[in-house]
Amino acid sequence: MTSETQEKLYATANILAVLTIVYNIAEGAVSVWFGAADETLSLFGFGVDSFVEVISGIGIWHMVRRIRGNGGESRDEFERQALRITGWAFYLLTAGLVLSAGPSFYEHHRPDSTLWGVIVSLVSLSFMWGLIRAKVRVGAALNSSAILADAACSKACLYLSFVLLASSAGYELTGIASLDQLGALLIAYFAFKEGREALQKARGLSCCCGESCGG
Repeated sequence: MTSETQEKLYATANILAVLTIVYNIAEGAVSVWFGAADETLSLFGFGVDSFVEVISGIGIWHMVRRIRGNGGESRDEFERQALRITGWAFYLLTAGLVLSAGPSFYEHHRPDSTLWGVIVSLVSLSFMWGLIRAKVRVGAALNSSAILADAACSKACLYLSFVLLASSAGYELTGIASLDQLGALLIAYFAFKEGREALQKARGLSCCCGESCGG
């Protein structure tokens, strides 16, 4: 691989990292806004998850710039700190969703609408699928285990989008109130897993995404 080709690939990886951050900010804002307006717990939780992903995305953007500069795959202190903050933020989100879902179940709370949950989840599925494929192509071309690991761990966003789609579409079609709370609890479950994996990676342990997360 020529140095010019390598530089272009790193430039692409950098653009993908920035695009991830910008998208998560926009997705988080839309989801939190409409989740609160429609009293949809699953959409609101999905939005907060997106904001937490922004912290992780900043760490990944820094990682790409570092690898581009010195070629080292090991995490530096900035990335480890971003992972720690991300991990504990996911744990807080998990606790908040669980504590909110309980009273909602008991009170048989019904969202005003979950239509925005359907729209956001479909957009997210399309965007994240393309983003992951692009990251895999760049990571494979650069033979970068760090970039490939990031792409593998991004699949959690796909699972969250499927959960939001199922709970939102299910409520719109059936009117069963508990589907929104069940969706929120499943989002809490994935948030807990993401938090655990982030803290494991911060400590230099292997993550559960199928790639080495040592640093």
